[in-house]
Amino acid sequence: MDDTVTVEDLTLAIKDSIDSSLVMEEEQAYMLARHVLNFFGYSDRIIDNILEPEDRDAFYMLEDAGLLTTEREETTLYDGREWRIHYWLFRKDKIKGLLESSPVGASDDVSEESAVYDELPDDIWRRKE
Repeated sequence: MDDTVTVEDLTLAIKDSIDSSLVMEEEQAYMLARHVLNFFGYSDRIIDNILEPEDRDAFYMLEDAGLLTTEREETTLYDGREWRIHYWLFRKDKIKGLLESSPVGASDDVSEESAVYDELPDDIWRRKE
């Protein structure tokens, strides 16, 4: 299984996991997915203190949906004080699981896009000499 989470994957996972009482349009889910992925880049985890409060709110919403999780690391500073570092992590297992169980997937998008070809007559594909 490929571990890469694409914008399309995360968009679908967001739409499938957000509380059904909150109707999230495809474009909203896509924008949220892009926003979140811009923080992560190619990494699986980011440090919490780079987030603004409104970004953190979105991350908490995705944590409630099961798509993100948190972890913390404790370290001792040179002067003996304890320091905690908080991280956000992708739950790739949950995201991939949602994609596999989703009734709407990439194959539906492909069939919608290719439907335009169904309307063309068969002789359009023959070469004219």
